[in-house]
Amino acid sequence: MKHKRRLRVMVAKPGLDGHDRGARIIARAYRDAGFEVVYTGLHQTPEEIVEGAIQEDVDMIGLSSLAGAHKYLFLAVVELLREKGADDIVVCGGGIIPDDDIKLLKKSGVKEVFTPGTPLDKIVKWVKENVTPR
Repeated sequence: MKHKRRLRVMVAKPGLDGHDRGARIIARAYRDAGFEVVYTGLHQTPEEIVEGAIQEDVDMIGLSSLAGAHKYLFLAVVELLREKGADDIVVCGGGIIPDDDIKLLKKSGVKEVFTPGTPLDKIVKWVKENVTPR
């Protein structure tokens, strides 16, 4: 019987946003759900996030932004993954993101966006249903 690898998830804080409470909470929820979690810490560039995701062989990157730079930062991560041939890594995002921006992000390759108040069990369920080990 072949053993299925646990999901590996990276939680990343791109840009200058210094608020990481939500990212730490979601990282803990992922860990409690049985996922392997890599947390990058604050102030990561899109390049650092993508390189780390490839090195850590993650299945998903969860980006968190509360500073309003989500359109640039999230889309830069998606584009860099494409350039590196790693666009099979699922990208989702969270934070204070207007509905119109959510539509743009999804159209550009971000698979899902979670806003403040989304129950943790709903987020974990989405990951379990939409992300598989690479």
